[in-house]
Amino acid sequence: MIQLYFLSILCNGLSGYILFNDNDREVIEFSRLSVKSPTFHLILGILSAVIGILKLLSPSVEGIPILGDLIPSAAGIVAGIMLIFGIHRKDFSGKSESPNSLDAVGTGLMRYRKPIGLVLLGSALIHFLFPQALFL
Repeated sequence: MIQLYFLSILCNGLSGYILFNDNDREVIEFSRLSVKSPTFHLILGILSAVIGILKLLSPSVEGIPILGDLIPSAAGIVAGIMLIFGIHRKDFSGKSESPNSLDAVGTGLMRYRKPIGLVLLGSALIHFLFPQALFL
């Protein structure tokens, strides 16, 4: 479906931008919706993960269904997990008395946020430029 193809590019690009750009200066800001907002991160994380799963189930081109959409859909799922864990780390990790396993997983994942953000941006760009590629 062409709609999932477009949404995958959009969510991977925005997620990559958010994960790669961690300075305090906001480049993208809408009327009341900011890219640094935890609500925006949560919504984008959920959308990225859901679109990644749906993209695995319905490929955008004919042929071998899983290969052409494997990297963009896996990148979307990872982006969703990273954004949701980032929200959890910022909002809830300081309020608990003892560290739990979810905090350890979130800390381990967030250590690689810049390389994963760069891979997401690259995946979105390549997926946009070469829609019919077999191995993407």
